[in-house]
Amino acid sequence: MPKKKVGAGNLRCKRCGTFRAIIRTYGLQICRRCFREVSEELNFRKYN
Repeated sequence: MPKKKVGAGNLRCKRCGTFRAIIRTYGLQICRRCFREVSEELNFRKYN
């Protein structure tokens, strides 16, 4: 099967490989669950 070129199935988390809830802002390309784990390493502040 050829690789998908457009749509949500094209986006994958760089860390865990999931297709769901990808954060593309600032070129992160990681899912929200991975973002919560590595946000402080990326110099984002946790408020909650």
